[in-house]
Amino acid sequence: MSRKIINTDNAPKAIGTYSQAVSIDKMVFVSGQIPLDPKSMEIISENIDEQIEQAFKNLKNIILEADSNLSDIVKLNVYLKNMEHFPKVNAHMEKIFSQPFPARAAVEVSRLPKDVLIEVDAILVTG
Repeated sequence: MSRKIINTDNAPKAIGTYSQAVSIDKMVFVSGQIPLDPKSMEIISENIDEQIEQAFKNLKNIILEADSNLSDIVKLNVYLKNMEHFPKVNAHMEKIFSQPFPARAAVEVSRLPKDVLIEVDAILVTG
């Protein structure tokens, strides 16, 4: 088994004891991404649309660092502070993903790191 740690400056540095992503053979496991600006490590905005966009941008940048792309995602997890934002997540996903869409779970949670409104993580199968 070939195991590799994936890190990029184009996504926020880990704010805990985890890697941005880990690849094992043809699988890539991307840790939860929240809407932080990678350079300042500050929340991009209080606006849900901007937070969704930044969280997915961070996810995509890690995936690109793993020599992969969004179409390789087989399972996506979305954690929302408020499930009323679920339609906005769908609208953003329609812009950045092509069909067939990945399998997905969307879960409302009581709190997320730094009190953001969204977090996303993913599992990919490459090649």
